[in-house]
This record gives sequence, structure tokens and C-alpha cells, in this order.
Amino acid sequence: MSFFPKISLKPEVENYLKEIFMNKEVVSASSTQAAETKFETLLRRLSHPPSFTTVRVNTHLASVEHVKRLLLEELEKQFNGLQVPVLQHPDLPDVFLIPVIGPRKNIRKQQCEVIVGAQCGNAVLRGAHVYVPGIVSASKFMKAGDVISVYSDIKGKCKKGAKEFDGAKVFLGNGISELSRKEIFSGLPELKNAVEKELHSFHISSWQTALRTVKRSSRAGCFPDSWNVTPVGAVILGIGIRMTEPVYLSPSFDRVLPNYLFLQNLPSAVVTHVLNPQPGEKILDLCAAPGGKTTHIAALMHDQGEVIALDKISNKVEKINENASLLGLNSIRAFCFDGTKAFKVDMTENTEGAPPFLPESFDRILLDAPCSGLGQRPNMAWTWTLKEVMSYQPLQRKLFTVAVQLLKPGGVLVYSTCTITLAENEEQVAWALKTFPCLQLQPQKPHIGGEGMLGAGLSPEQLKQLQRFDPSAAPFQHTCIDSLRDARGEDMVWLANKDCIGFFIAKFLKCKSTEGVVS
Repeated sequence: MSFFPKISLKPEVENYLKEIFMNKEVVSASSTQAAETKFETLLRRLSHPPSFTTVRVNTHLASVEHVKRLLLEELEKQFNGLQVPVLQHPDLPDVFLIPVIGPRKNIRKQQCEVIVGAQCGNAVLRGAHVYVPGIVSASKFMKAGDVISVYSDIKGKCKKGAKEFDGAKVFLGNGISELSRKEIFSGLPELKNAVEKELHSFHISSWQTALRTVKRSSRAGCFPDSWNVTPVGAVILGIGIRMTEPVYLSPSFDRVLPNYLFLQNLPSAVVTHVLNPQPGEKILDLCAAPGGKTTHIAALMHDQGEVIALDKISNKVEKINENASLLGLNSIRAFCFDGTKAFKVDMTENTEGAPPFLPESFDRILLDAPCSGLGQRPNMAWTWTLKEVMSYQPLQRKLFTVAVQLLKPGGVLVYSTCTITLAENEEQVAWALKTFPCLQLQPQKPHIGGEGMLGAGLSPEQLKQLQRFDPSAAPFQHTCIDSLRDARGEDMVWLANKDCIGFFIAKFLKCKSTEGVVS
């Protein structure tokens, strides 16, 4: 049984998704009741965090065994001596799985309360503390050092600076206040200006777009410890509430072994292994920020070859370069460039390896496409309209067309998204196979997700070659330390493969040249 309510969607979006998951092909293969149950289960799973935190080892600088020893020591410190297992994934040798403990039902709620925004609440559920910009409301007499109960305003109805709130809220756990109410809310105009400046450095253009932007990150709304503590007039940007009893207990990876570990959702690590980059190749990551998959590509190539990373936002490109430097990778070249314009037939000048590129320049291409992000977890509230959700398919097709043009004959193209819609996943595969006869769908290795979803007209054989990570496939978990002691490793790996974010992967082989064919 679920601990939180199901994800809150606009009615038009929920109806759209319901039609997808109860399409004729799905219903005919099971039943109306089974399809509806699966859909409702999915909505409930999306509001809960995955059962495991996943981190990738930077094998370019250290061995997996060495990093595991360091990680176990760090977790023992964070969990005050609790023995939490670290599992090496059997099919992804550079990936560690760390069980998330929870939901913990016996936490005593406090009289003093703090209300945080929904996206800040999502971050708390994956191990973050509460930073000042995420606090919406605080009890009237809250002082620094008070024990505080933290709630998420899942409907976005709480007024900034309110002293109490009786609307829809979800309990996230308890923490210790680092600041008084007065310190948090004494300078809201200055806070807004300061946060806009800080958000800009984290690739967010304005206060108004901050929540929308963080929805697409793997740890939405998780502000860094570098904000603790920065005075801005009378305002402090930093940790407002240090979580001590979260409902879901997850490790923090802020500044933890930064040269050796990269926090990454499990399917995101699978993608790069499916691409299977080889030393000496020239590889393009067409939509690369913040660089998790880019750096993974370089590491799997033993930093031998050339990895080109593109993003059209300059601050995001800086982040790619920072991550590459932090992980000691020299084969990566990142450019601020619009991926839809990365192909050019005739070069009038020598660009010295910079975009745009000549046709058929790359051995392998990863298109981790911009998408609606509906597979991200946890997410208790989604405010997008149906028009926004459906706006990505044309952009994805533009990027895909460029990728086909830039791929060498015999080269591999991997397409992925972190969403659950047919339009952005299986329908894109059907479109690609019809539009580009030069492409062949390929089996994937490793294949730890489910097969593709019915409804796009793909054959059973084609669906088996796709990977769809569907959170509804896993049973709801209540994990405690005692249950971990008795759990079998293979059972935990099975659960980690199922209970992750919603994600999609397709792999294509380009069988012949497209020069002069694709316009």
C-alpha cells in the first residue's frame, strides 16, 4: 500500500496518460481492469522515491573495490554506525546500489512546522536537507535549534511567509532548524534577487522558471552545500532545516568522494553501457548537460578517443567541463551549440572539430533527448499543461534527424528519454524506422528493463529490443535495517532494476550511407 497520495496532475494530462496506458493494443493483450490497475499503480509509484540510490564509479581514476571501501566508511559515518549494504550491480560493474530505508512510519510529528515547496520536498525524499529558498512557511515562534516537522505543499497553495498552513500537505520527516523564522523571512525581496543570481549559476534563467527547470533534474530542487552559509544583506542562503529523521533515509552525496563517484539514476547508467563506446572512437553526445553520460562515455573508452558534448546553454556547458575536470577526463570537448543545427553539408571554413559537423562524422551518437520528464521520481505534483507535455515530439525528431545524418555507416545511435509517454518513446521508434530505411533496431546489452509498450504499431520482436523502465512493475516497498539483514543480494538487484525512475532506451544501427538521401 502506498505511503503518499498519487501524483497530482492536471485532469487533461491524467486523462491523456490514461488513454495511453489503456490503448486498444494494451487492453486486448490483458484486460481493461488490468490496464487500469497498472496505470493507477504507476501514478502512485511516481510520488515515491526509488528503492535504491544509484552511484557510478569513475573507473578512470580508481578501482571499483577501492571506491567501495571508501563508500562503506562514508555511509557508516552518515548513518551513525548502521550497516547499510552497498551492492555492485552484476550487469553494470561500475554501478553501486544503496538501499533507501523507508518509509519510516513511527516518526513523531512536532508542533513546530515548516512547509516547503513541492520540488524541495521531492529533493528531501532523496536525501537532501532543506535549503532556505525552498521554505514557504514556518511556525510563528520557530527559533534556531528547534526540532521541526517538515511538510511538502503538494498543491502549491501555501503563501510565502505564512505562519501556519492548513491546506494539503505531506509529512517528510523531522529536522533541526539552522535559522529562526525571522532570519528566513526578514528580507524576501533580497532573497528573490539573490536566489535569481545563484540559480543562474546553476543553469536556471529566472526565479519563475526555477521549479520547472529542477523538475527535470535527477535530484530536483536539491541546492548545494556551497550555499551554507552565504549572507545576502539580512538574508542567508544555505541550509534552513538539517534533516535528522526523514521519512525516507537516503545517503547524501554532496561533496562525497567527488572524484570517484557520480550520482546517477540506474537507467541513465544503463544507457551508456548500451551505447558501448570503444577506445579510439569519435562519439557525439548531442544533448549532454550536465555531463553524467558524457563522462561515463569517456570513462568506458578509458579516456582514449574523442567525446564531443553539445548543449545550447553556456552555463550547462561549463558544468560539463567542470565534471570532466573533476573526474580527470581529457577526451571530452564541450561546445555551446544548438544540436538541431549541428549538421552542415558544405563547410565553407575550417571549424577545427567544432560544430557544425560534416555528414557521417561519428562512430556512435547518444541522443538523450529533451523530454516531458514524466518518469522522474519522486514527484507528488506536476503542474504542466497537456500542451507542454506534448511539445517535445517535434524537437526530438529534429534532433534525431541530425543524429542520423552525422552517424557513420555501421555506427550506433542510442535514443533515450526519462518520460513514460508513447509519443516520445515507442512512437518515435516507429517514426524513425519508417523515415530512415538505413536504420535497424538492435538488441540491447545489458537489458535489465522491461520491453517496449504496446500501442505504437511495433511488432513483438521490435518491442523486445527496446527497454522501458516502468515503476509500476515493482511492488511497493517498506525497507528497514532488519529486512536488509535477511535480504538476498539477487532479490535486491531485481528490485533495483524494477523500482527506478521511468525511462526509455532504443538502439539503432545505421546500415548504409545517407549522404544525399536525407534532407
